[in-house]
Amino acid sequence: MTDRTERADLTDGHRRTEGMRVRREVLGDAHVDRAEAQKTEFTEPFQDFITRYAWGEVWTNGVLDRRTRSCMVLTALVAKGHWDEVAMHVRAAVRNGLTEEEIREVFLQAAVYCGVPAANKAFGIARRVLAELEEG
Repeated sequence: MTDRTERADLTDGHRRTEGMRVRREVLGDAHVDRAEAQKTEFTEPFQDFITRYAWGEVWTNGVLDRRTRSCMVLTALVAKGHWDEVAMHVRAAVRNGLTEEEIREVFLQAAVYCGVPAANKAFGIARRVLAELEEG
């Protein structure tokens, strides 16, 4: 675990480099390459922001492991109904080592705290993604 003071001294360039590394490891090169190819002058600052901050600051801080972060992200996406992101993060959860059974448990837990209809939607998305991954 890195001391917070040390992390505060990291440059934006370092955060960007580390963020891009982790972003690629978690989301996969194909997804990141598509996102990078679709950048415009309008969206570039946002892409830079999420790479530096979400991936280069939060995901790299060493406090929580990637499996835990994936569980939290999936739950948050269900809670807020961010369905376009669920498929991407189910794939990321598998990349981060979650099993199908563990992803199912995340969505069962979300059913209790976020609502059955939201979890039902997430189960449908995850079922499709997991089938695609199984087909290879």
